[in-house]
Amino acid sequence: MPPRGPRPKTRTDQGAQGRTGPAALGRVDAHHRTDADTRRRTGTDTRRSTPAHRHTDTDARRALRALEHGDPSVRLKAAMAVGTAPDPRFVEPLVIRCGIEPEFFVRETLTWALTRHADEATVPRLIAELGQDRPQARSQALHTLSKIGDRRAWPALTRELLADPDEEVARAAWRAAVALVPEGGRAELAGVLATRLGRGEHRTRASLSRALVALGEVVLPVLAAATGDPDPRVRHHAVATERLWHDPEAGFESAVEEAKRVVALGGTGREE
Repeated sequence: MPPRGPRPKTRTDQGAQGRTGPAALGRVDAHHRTDADTRRRTGTDTRRSTPAHRHTDTDARRALRALEHGDPSVRLKAAMAVGTAPDPRFVEPLVIRCGIEPEFFVRETLTWALTRHADEATVPRLIAELGQDRPQARSQALHTLSKIGDRRAWPALTRELLADPDEEVARAAWRAAVALVPEGGRAELAGVLATRLGRGEHRTRASLSRALVALGEVVLPVLAAATGDPDPRVRHHAVATERLWHDPEAGFESAVEEAKRVVALGGTGREE
């Protein structure tokens, strides 16, 4: 076994969600992190359960029309406005819009707006969205559930979702699972995720490795077993993930290059 490395910080895969954006998106992402961290630390919901001001029917109709406007900047502003003044009437249209919105920045703001609403209204509706045929609806619902951080959604993260044939959905499911898994379920989740080693394109493999690393030390026995798999793709991916676990700052690309060298020499990268 390798020397035990420091437990890595939890990482979430940003590849599918983007790394840069305008200042408005940065503020939205800061809201995501602050709200979720506060709820996990204190066990309380700091968001408003009622609107900051009560929307009139005219306000509501105007906001709904703006969410469907042809100009993405108008849709972005509408989503920001809805999140700033939450109203239970907007949960349904926000969820629906998440499933069809073509612009990444607008989708992120729609997700932020949903996190500003009460979990009691959003979580059941998002769970229902996981059964949609449209892949974007499933992936964005998973992404939003991971941002909300309510572990009541954990039972809805089925093995079928974790092995979804659409790679975007699967990646979102892995991120959500890591965010929502109960402490006692990490080892089992590591075993399930390890069945996906060696599959998919480069970005998907990187996402899976980051999800496994985020589970902590429980993943090491699973990876050790996978380094002896008869499939060279599985061995290669397992070694790269082990390397990433021991040196998260090195990044996935560096771990992949080291894994190529180790596997080419017929080793596992671990001391016997």
